[in-house]
Amino acid sequence: MKFQKDETLFTGRIKSMGFAAKGAYKLISTEHSVMVQFSITVIMIIVGILVGITKEEWIMQTFACGLILSIEGLNTAVEKIADFVHPDYHERIGFIKDIAAGAVFFAAMTAIAVASIIYVPYLL
Repeated sequence: MKFQKDETLFTGRIKSMGFAAKGAYKLISTEHSVMVQFSITVIMIIVGILVGITKEEWIMQTFACGLILSIEGLNTAVEKIADFVHPDYHERIGFIKDIAAGAVFFAAMTAIAVASIIYVPYLL
């Protein structure tokens, strides 16, 4: 099957959004780390509603959750490509995968900091 690029502005964007939604669904339904992060995102939304966080706090929380899910998705893509290119263990592939996981760690630490800034005052 030959790939045929859709050059039209509107239908091309609609197709791109469909591919993106399909990719998001695949991430959430097949990757355990993304399932966990998505579940935490849902919990944070519920807690935000129950606590009654402000508009500004919603913005910070939304960005933090989006950051985590985005970086986790990129990490998954790097791991899948690395495993495809070199299925057996290789020190350099392991190094690359560790760096991608490190990016998720930074995003997670940022999200924890944001959650602390938002929720600690409500707990006190």
